[in-house]
Amino acid sequence: MPRSLSEQWRRMSKTATAASASAQRQTGGDMVWISSGTFLMGSDRHYPEEAPAHSVHVSGFWIDRTPITNREFRRFVEATGYVTFAEIAPDAKDYPGALPHMLKAGSLVFTPPGRPVDLHNFANWWQFQFGANWRRPYGPGSSIMGMGEHPVVHVAYRDIEAYVRWVGKSLPTEAEWEFAARGGLEGAEFAWGDELAPDGRHLANTWQGEFPWQNLLEDGFEGTAPAGSFPPNGYGLHEMTGNVWEWTTDWFAGDRSAESCCAADSYDPAQPQFRIPRKVVKGGSFLCADSYCLRYRPSARRPQMLDTGMSHIGFRCISR
Repeated sequence: MPRSLSEQWRRMSKTATAASASAQRQTGGDMVWISSGTFLMGSDRHYPEEAPAHSVHVSGFWIDRTPITNREFRRFVEATGYVTFAEIAPDAKDYPGALPHMLKAGSLVFTPPGRPVDLHNFANWWQFQFGANWRRPYGPGSSIMGMGEHPVVHVAYRDIEAYVRWVGKSLPTEAEWEFAARGGLEGAEFAWGDELAPDGRHLANTWQGEFPWQNLLEDGFEGTAPAGSFPPNGYGLHEMTGNVWEWTTDWFAGDRSAESCCAADSYDPAQPQFRIPRKVVKGGSFLCADSYCLRYRPSARRPQMLDTGMSHIGFRCISR
C-alpha cells in the first residue's frame, strides 16, 4: 500500500480512537456525536440507484457506535413483551393469493446452495424458513446462545419502530446514515479509504469467494460478526459497512433525482409486480461479494419491503 494511504489509515484510526473515548465519557460508550456538515452523497461510478452524486447538508446528531445487538433487543422484548413480525403468522387478508400452507410465521434465511447457480434468481440462496426469527436466526433448532453481541436480525420495519420508541431514539435518514458511514472521508470508495484490503487486511465482514456457494472466510466470519469486530471509521463507528444491512427512514426510489416521498410511490423497479412499500437499507452485509453485490460502501443502497426481515438486515439508532 502506498505510504500516503498507510499514513491516512493510521491518522484515521487515531482520530477514531479519540472520538470513541470522548463519546464514551459523554454517553456511556453507546453513541458518538456527529457534527453537522455538508458532503457529497451517492455515487456516479457504481449501481444506477446510487446516482446522481449530489451535495447534502446534515445537522448534528448522536448515532449508535455499533448496530443494535441481540442482547440489547432482548432487553427491549423482556421489558415490553413485544412480539416481532416474523413471530406472527401472516393474515390471509394482507396477502391475497398466498398459498394457505405458506401463511405461517417465519423469515427469509440465507441458505448456501453448495454449487454454482444462476445469480439472476435469488431463490437459489434465499429460503423462507418457518420458525425463523430474531431468537432463531437459522430456523427451528437454532438459537442466539453465545451471540448476545451479534447484530439482531430478522427485524421488520415495524419492529424497529417499536424499539426506537421504547428506547427514546430514532432511525437515521439515509443522508444521516451515509454521512456518518463516510467517517469524514469525502468521496472515498469505502468507509476506510479507497483500497479494499489495505496491507491485505479485511476491514469489513463481507463475502470472499464465489457467491453464493464458496465462502473463503478470509475475514474470519461466515455469518454475522460480533459488534465491534472490525476497526472503527474516522468517526469511531464500527461496521457501518458489511456485517448487516441497516434500515433507514427514507422511502426507496430508483431515481435519486426524484426521491420517493411516501409509501404509495416506493417500490423496487427491478420487481414492479410487487408493490409493497420499501425503505432504504444501507451498508451491505456479510453476503456482499465483489462477484455479485459490491455494496459494502457508504453510497450503496437497496430497497427493503417493510414487512420483511432477513438474516442479514439489522439497524442502529440516532438521537438528535
